[in-house]
Amino acid sequence: MKPTFSSFLFGGDWNPEQWPEDTWEEDIEKLEDAHINEATINVFSWALLQPSEDRYDFSMLDKIVVLLVKHRFNIVMATGTAALPAWMVRTHPEVIRTDQEGRHRVFGGRHNFCPTSEYFRQASGALAGHLAERYADTPGLVAWHVGNEYGGGGGLCYCEGCARAFRVWLKGKYGTVQALNQAWCANFWSHTIYDWDDVVPPVINGDGIGENKCVISGLQMDYRRFQEQAQLACFTNERDAIRRHDGSTPITTNLMGTFKDLDYFEWARQMDLVSWDNYPGMDTPPSFTAMSHDLMRGVGGGRPFMLMEQTPNQQNWFPFCKVKRPGEVRRLSWQAVAHGADTVQFFQMKQSRGGCERFHGAVIDHSGSEESRVFKETAALGAELNRVGARLMGSRVVAKVAIMFDWQSYWSLEGCVGPTAGFSYPQEVHRFYRPLYRRNLAVDFIPSTSPVETLKKYDLVLAPALISLLPGVADHLESYVSDGGTFVTGYMAGIHDERDLVVPGGYPGVLRRLTGVWVEEIDALAPDETIPVEGLAAVDGQPAGQIVASLIHCEGAKPLASYGGSDFYAGSPALTANDFGRGRAYFVGTPLDEAGMDAFMDPIVDGLGLPAVDTPKDVSISIRQSDDGTRYAIVINSARSPITADLPLLRGGEDLLAGGRVSGPLDLPPYGVALVALV
Repeated sequence: MKPTFSSFLFGGDWNPEQWPEDTWEEDIEKLEDAHINEATINVFSWALLQPSEDRYDFSMLDKIVVLLVKHRFNIVMATGTAALPAWMVRTHPEVIRTDQEGRHRVFGGRHNFCPTSEYFRQASGALAGHLAERYADTPGLVAWHVGNEYGGGGGLCYCEGCARAFRVWLKGKYGTVQALNQAWCANFWSHTIYDWDDVVPPVINGDGIGENKCVISGLQMDYRRFQEQAQLACFTNERDAIRRHDGSTPITTNLMGTFKDLDYFEWARQMDLVSWDNYPGMDTPPSFTAMSHDLMRGVGGGRPFMLMEQTPNQQNWFPFCKVKRPGEVRRLSWQAVAHGADTVQFFQMKQSRGGCERFHGAVIDHSGSEESRVFKETAALGAELNRVGARLMGSRVVAKVAIMFDWQSYWSLEGCVGPTAGFSYPQEVHRFYRPLYRRNLAVDFIPSTSPVETLKKYDLVLAPALISLLPGVADHLESYVSDGGTFVTGYMAGIHDERDLVVPGGYPGVLRRLTGVWVEEIDALAPDETIPVEGLAAVDGQPAGQIVASLIHCEGAKPLASYGGSDFYAGSPALTANDFGRGRAYFVGTPLDEAGMDAFMDPIVDGLGLPAVDTPKDVSISIRQSDDGTRYAIVINSARSPITADLPLLRGGEDLLAGGRVSGPLDLPPYGVALVALV
């Protein structure tokens, strides 16, 4: 496909307003020495751009833009609306959020605006429009960056303005309070609604049970939907203001991977391209980071995405801020490219002297020296991306496997009061993704509502913990499997409908016919408790389940493995397979440990003839394919020790980083990377 940008963007957030003007040009020259070719500017500048309600001041931003144009930088222009200026909170206090305990926030922090505030929307839209009018024709302008990390850190808003807007939203959705009561099962605990004014958001001193749970689960789900749509309306408000002055420059905002509060499939439909911020923790496995990249590519419909932020060294919001090891940032950068990124960008270009992010990594650190390890590594990475990055731009990841990531199930699963508090939806998705990553299989992420035509593109579709089934999903899955597809789901699936009500007739609800099982009970396991699973040919140890165990009756399905141990359901099915039409549906009764998931998934992968590539532990291989058929393999060593990998797939290919042809095993240093154009 045609690339979004004319060159591979290498750069990131630059905040010169935090430094004296006489340092700016020297900093730009240093960044040029590091092969930086892009700057994201104006992310948090609202207070500078609009010092009062009736006055704008673009003088400093004008100077910054002139300097970047002089040095022929690509520019990503942010709208600066991610944090409220003090005067606005003082004169219009309704613009700032109220937390779930009813505390109205005061000036400070960021991501602090109320998403239903009419004044916020008017003011942020006006600023975005002024910026677009002023800078739309700027040489080098490659993208608009609206807001910043919507929802991150600010939480949902529970103010009275949101309560009023929520009631209007509910009336539009349900029409009558009778329909609302039915949808929410409001007879529970005498929670019947008589008048729309009776509806109260799920605050702690009302129906809220902590941050994620609620007495009336339908209230919690609808309030999440309402708040998510209100946030999205703030984005589209600024986007539309830009479009009145700039009809073509791509508009985006930076997403955050598996972030809970926003359904990114909905957001991506309103964005010209997807961008996201990747900040893995010290103990985040490479497979989870890879999954997050694939998810971001998936919400964008498979198109290449922007790696808008990562850190060139340590990130400062963990209790222990370890520095990145030599080669680690290069490895993380190439991992993003391997999974679909067409840019590599950082936060930040220069380390701040003050504020809570002053110890966050930067290309230019507090010493200002180009002799620092981080600067030299950044420059080396920039040089190789400058040399080969353009060849990869626009190429795509081609997958025969898809995983459904469903934000409705995310909210519902983690909002359940029972049967356990042990579920993290992203971790359950990762549980199913990890064995595919281990076999180096490309994976697309798709919404649960994908039509049959989309499902048929894949040989294997997985739906981990799909607790909420929206209308039509079961029918699509039955058609897919009946026509020869292979489907995997399991514990907690199919229990709720779109209103978060239990589907009568036994678990897994409308998936019962497809899976051929009835789950009679769900046993919750203690945090340190496991249950043996027998009948799987595991390589390492005895497979075990954790968190929950589904007590399964086969209704046409065949048992593949059974529970061990001494409990009353020992010997009953733990995993099943059901032939349905020309395809097959698998049901996983318990969250299997790593050995168990590998033993379960490997025969499915091999039986379907999926293009798996086996590599040494800690070595991954990903392939991107261009429109002309050229395939590029990116091989990454995620370990701190050197590894030799013999990969026949690479033989004869051109090693674009080291030069020459691949004629034998690859010697990968710690965090080493190879980029090979395959023959």
